[in-house]
Amino acid sequence: MTSQESFHNKSRRAAFCRRTRREFVWQSGAGFGATALSAMLGRDGFFGQSAQAAETNYQNPLAPKPPAFAPKAKSVIFLFMYGGPSHIDTFDYKPDMVGMDGKTVEVKTFGRGGHKSGGRIVEPRWKFQQHGQCGKWVSSLFPNVAKHVDDIAFLHSMTADSPIHGSAMLMMNSGRILSGSPALGSWLTYGLGSENENLPGFVVMLDPTGGPISGAKNWSSGFMPATYQGTVFRSEGAPILNLAPPADLPSGVQRELIDSIQQANRRHQLQRPDDHALASRIASYELAYHMQTSAPESVDLSNESKQTLAMYGVDRPQTADFGRRCLLARRLVQRGVRFVQLYSGGSHNDDNWDAHGDLEKNHNYHAGRTDQPIAALLADLKRTGLLDETLVVWGGEFGRQPTAEYAKGSGRDHNSYGFTMWMAGGGIRGGVSFGTTDELGSRAVENTLHVKNLHATILHLMGLDPNHLAYFYGGLDQKLVGVEPVEPIHQIIA
Repeated sequence: MTSQESFHNKSRRAAFCRRTRREFVWQSGAGFGATALSAMLGRDGFFGQSAQAAETNYQNPLAPKPPAFAPKAKSVIFLFMYGGPSHIDTFDYKPDMVGMDGKTVEVKTFGRGGHKSGGRIVEPRWKFQQHGQCGKWVSSLFPNVAKHVDDIAFLHSMTADSPIHGSAMLMMNSGRILSGSPALGSWLTYGLGSENENLPGFVVMLDPTGGPISGAKNWSSGFMPATYQGTVFRSEGAPILNLAPPADLPSGVQRELIDSIQQANRRHQLQRPDDHALASRIASYELAYHMQTSAPESVDLSNESKQTLAMYGVDRPQTADFGRRCLLARRLVQRGVRFVQLYSGGSHNDDNWDAHGDLEKNHNYHAGRTDQPIAALLADLKRTGLLDETLVVWGGEFGRQPTAEYAKGSGRDHNSYGFTMWMAGGGIRGGVSFGTTDELGSRAVENTLHVKNLHATILHLMGLDPNHLAYFYGGLDQKLVGVEPVEPIHQIIA
């Protein structure tokens, strides 16, 4: 049992131990020897602290918890480019491909179209230039983000276990290709709680075209209590539907009603300390009450200056939506929200970065909607001093292949063998490029990284030990990074 375990997780461990004790005694015929052994194991703490748990008063599961060690970051903003942006057309410069357009090469690929042994080269469609003191090569798709390369660490050797959207999304969000596991934001709120009791600890903002494939599984709390799941915020209008109380209900009356209900709930819970669903329901009543005033205020941009709104592109149709959500992300981390995830792209096909047909049309559209807002977010966080304690993560579920998917056109298939993500702020060394793919960008060849290394780095920067942060479920200590020890990417940590 670690110091990073929550009250409810300890209760689940105690419940498991009590079941183990009952089964052990029953299987031993409930004899004197079994009873004696049970007593000795109990004195050694094998069966947990069920008696103490039953007497424990209610604790808010989102109350702030101390980190395992001094953190470099307090919050995370994950900019998720759903669909798989092409690394070789954005941040992974491949000069050897210039002039090879249309040439057939032998290169092993694996994507939506299955395993292939060769294909027609699609030369990068955008020009690259060097930027910043570090001289980082960036394509013309991201002219504004390119101005911040000295604050960014680029990870060019990322790999994942699946080239299929659904399972790859789940892996990037929860560390596993199968559904049912807690999302990264759930692990952070479970391990650290939230610094704001009036807002959720884990907020998700979706693209106006819809959510990603697999939907809410991407921000689910899995086998953890529902308290830790992500809450979807709308960027316009009421952030959460049906949150406001009836107009004719006086606030004092509502508070009295909630207090009365909560007192009964907590008496009920004292006799059921292992019921995590009950604990989550109790916590949700209080959070919903406080959110009635805090949530609308957090998404109200009326007090932001015209200069700030213009910087994020809120005044331009092309960038208005993603710019508004990036600005809301800054406002949320300012108010203590632990994890904010923004999706660029939704639904299917060209509504996201999944460029199977016309690569130029697809990436020009999505980069054009996100480049200015992302650059503004980095600049605004730096201006306000928040970049030092806010970790910004950019990337999709995988990258794209160097060869064409079809006989005609510039579309690329999925590539989980090697792709690029980047991180900035919150303890990251800027102006760094780590790992490489081969000369065509088809696979990682140096300092290969896995999604688990990315997750371990995020947990580490937030003050959590990725190899000890565990949640007891199904008789096992479950971890975001899995069973085997995983190292953070120390080379990019300041």
